[in-house]
Amino acid sequence: MAFYSASRLQRLRLACCYSVTGEEFCEAVKKLPQLEELDISLSNLSHCSFEAIGRCCPRLKTFKFNIQAYKYPRIEDDNDAFAIAQTMPGLRHLQLFGNKMTNDGLLAILDGCLHLESLDIRQCFNVNFNLVASLGKRCMEQVKYLRLPYDATDDYPFQAAFDYGSPAEDPDWCVDQDFLSDGDYEYYEVL
Repeated sequence: MAFYSASRLQRLRLACCYSVTGEEFCEAVKKLPQLEELDISLSNLSHCSFEAIGRCCPRLKTFKFNIQAYKYPRIEDDNDAFAIAQTMPGLRHLQLFGNKMTNDGLLAILDGCLHLESLDIRQCFNVNFNLVASLGKRCMEQVKYLRLPYDATDDYPFQAAFDYGSPAEDPDWCVDQDFLSDGDYEYYEVL
C-alpha cells in the first residue's frame, strides 16, 4: 500500500536530509514517476541524483535544490547544472540557491530547459553577468521571473549565510571577494 501511494506522489519536500545518500535517493526516486514538484534543501546530493530525478520523473515541472552558499574563490562545479539541462527539459521553475555553477552551467540550463518561467540563482556566486553581457540579456529574454546571485534573501526559509572559506586553506582568501552587507544586500569588494 505504501508503494502504491508513493507512486502517485506529485509534490515532495526534503529538508536537512544530510544522512540520505545519493544511492538511497536514486532508489527512492524510481518509485515517484508522477512527481511534478521537488524541493530539496540542505543535503549532500549530487548531480548523479539529479540525473536519476530527470530520468525517473518525466513530469517534473518545479525543481528546487538549495544548499548553503560557498563563497570561496576557484571552487566551481557545473555538474549539477549539466545534469539538470540534460535530463529535465520540461522544467518551468528552477531554484538553485547557493550552487557552485558558472556561466557555462547557466548557459547549459538555458539551452536545455527551454520552458523555464522562473529561475532563482541567488547566492550562485560563480555566475558573473558582468563578464558576459549577452548571458544576462538572454536570461532576461527567456525567463519571466529571474532572481540573480546578489538579490535579497529575506524570503528564503533557511539561514542564508555562506561559508567564506578560511585563511588556513588559502592565504589570499579575502582578495577580490564580494561580501554581502547585512542591511541592504549590496556588495562590495575587499581589496
